[in-house]
Amino acid sequence: MALIPHWIQHYPRHHLRDDVLAGLVLTVLVIPQSLAYALLAGLPPQAGLYVSILPAIAYALLGSSMVQAVGPVAITAIMTYSVLSPIAQPGSAHYIQLAAWLSLSSGLLIAACGVARLGFLSQLLSRPVVSGFVAGSAVLIMVSQAKFILGVEVHGNSTGQTLRLMAQQLPNTNQVTLMLGLASIAALTIARVGLKRWPVWMRLSPLLVLLVSTLIVSSLDLDSKHAVAVVGTIRLDGMSQVFTLPELASLQALAGPTLLISFIGMVQCITMAQALAVKRRERVDANRELTGLGAANIAAAFSGGMPVGGGLSRSAINVAAGAQTPLAGVVSGLSMVVLVLVGTEWLTKLPLAVLAASIVVAAWGMIDVRALRQAWGYDRADAIAWLGTALGVITLGLDTGIAMGIGLSLATLLWRSSAPHIAVLGRLPGTSTFRNVERYETETLPHALLLRIDESLFFGNLQAVEARLSQELRQSEQVEDVVLVMTAVNRVDTSAMEVLEDINRDLRERGIKLHFAEVKGPVQDRLMHTELWTGLSGQVFPSVSQAFQTLQSKRLPAADAALAI
Repeated sequence: MALIPHWIQHYPRHHLRDDVLAGLVLTVLVIPQSLAYALLAGLPPQAGLYVSILPAIAYALLGSSMVQAVGPVAITAIMTYSVLSPIAQPGSAHYIQLAAWLSLSSGLLIAACGVARLGFLSQLLSRPVVSGFVAGSAVLIMVSQAKFILGVEVHGNSTGQTLRLMAQQLPNTNQVTLMLGLASIAALTIARVGLKRWPVWMRLSPLLVLLVSTLIVSSLDLDSKHAVAVVGTIRLDGMSQVFTLPELASLQALAGPTLLISFIGMVQCITMAQALAVKRRERVDANRELTGLGAANIAAAFSGGMPVGGGLSRSAINVAAGAQTPLAGVVSGLSMVVLVLVGTEWLTKLPLAVLAASIVVAAWGMIDVRALRQAWGYDRADAIAWLGTALGVITLGLDTGIAMGIGLSLATLLWRSSAPHIAVLGRLPGTSTFRNVERYETETLPHALLLRIDESLFFGNLQAVEARLSQELRQSEQVEDVVLVMTAVNRVDTSAMEVLEDINRDLRERGIKLHFAEVKGPVQDRLMHTELWTGLSGQVFPSVSQAFQTLQSKRLPAADAALAI
């Protein structure tokens, strides 16, 4: 029974109707998306249908989210194209082989991270970096699809080169294809904006646009008379594809991309699952999410060869359709089998420009300008990380862009830690509460300096601490006692401990005692075995209030001191 998912063991029967209907609706509505993202990844369109079957079922059995839908997604598709197109010709047998290997290797790596309980790794990217990465990727997606809307052949190795080549090909634009593409973009945009009150119809709009455009091309014979590019015959040979191992050189070239696509897939899957769980007041297991996503990609390697992920639009459709448990994903996968076997002929006349239009509209919705504005108003460093990641992805590629984002995040973290907030404390009149003297009217002791450091002490911020202490001592020459309030200090590294020893020694030579207050247990456990602790010129106080009273009584007459205490 341990191998059977909990949701199956305790399945609520009253959810059966909702899950079955949601699975059927999801299958129908993601057809255009599945075909489009396969083309975006540089694979035959049927690959998008195939990887909507076994991967969806594998995730439903092993994942932890009740409603997340796994399948072809835009980010994974553009990443697949970006890393494989320099190695092999998109659509070729070698390219499909490499895509399958990328799916298998990333699936194994993600699953291994889940088994090793490394789900916390998904938290290494800040939200501004993730948002910037998605926005930059969205721009790459739109640029890559522009050639299908124009009806021209363009093969660029970078965004800049692709744009230059498309500009040169503008005189060769297929006017009929362009009209179909622009009309589809307009219709989908109007549907997204105008049908928000009717979410079901808004979800149906891509399918309706697909059907109408297919009927127009078929009835007017636009593919033959005006060279409008269409999907063509969708074969069933992808389901019988045998996984083969690429040559060693290709495997070596895919090592870096495997790490990148695995990491981004982990972040995207867990983030989406957690967002859905919050709305439904449920909880997800990050490690189980990785196990489920890894299994889905392993299954995709042998059934279409396209890496998959947790899709925003797929999951939104699943929720809107009324899904309650992962059974909806199982029903969707089984329904796609029926569709592939008996219902693909009508897709042969589907114009590629319409699929490109649906991708462009979806990609435009991925650019979260609100997140950039919010970051800019709240913390410019996060906004710079957003912009740096997005621009890096657009100009230098996905791998370099995400590396820039991580670098900017780490640089921001180091910068903030190297310039800690340090406050001089005073007592609020008539209380035992201590606050920053610059923010409140407080009582202070002229001979004592209470300094609170709001950061752990490490080699990167010691200079700032020493500089602030020296500044305060120069401003008040009558100070005889310095109290370092350690409330926010969670760690003191070796360099910091040695600097504190130097400060203790220097202050003693100047006739000033160094005290500590509110030292946390783990920090105290380490410091107790050092010369700093045994040679401290002052005392270690359990609270700031006790330090204040003790130092106050030291300067009062005996009778007044007793009253003060």
